[in-house]
Amino acid sequence: MTCRRDHRVSIINFNTGRGARATSHPYPARTPVLALDFGAVSVLVTTSASDLVTAADVEFAHQLAREAHAFARSVERSFHGLADGKGIAA
Repeated sequence: MTCRRDHRVSIINFNTGRGARATSHPYPARTPVLALDFGAVSVLVTTSASDLVTAADVEFAHQLAREAHAFARSVERSFHGLADGKGIAA
């Protein structure tokens, strides 16, 4: 039997800009929720269960934070240093 490889079935692209925001919602009686809002569309990032945090949830949260920080640095590098303040297409 061969090993089945997972592959992407689809990709959804959300563009940042006016109205896009990310908000963390900590709750006292359940696990936190990260809301990513793109105008009329919201994406909610939650843990694997609303009442339990696993080691995999913690690892994913750390990975998300690292990659979000790297994304922010890349966006800043593309924006800074230009007189018109419009940034560049990298």
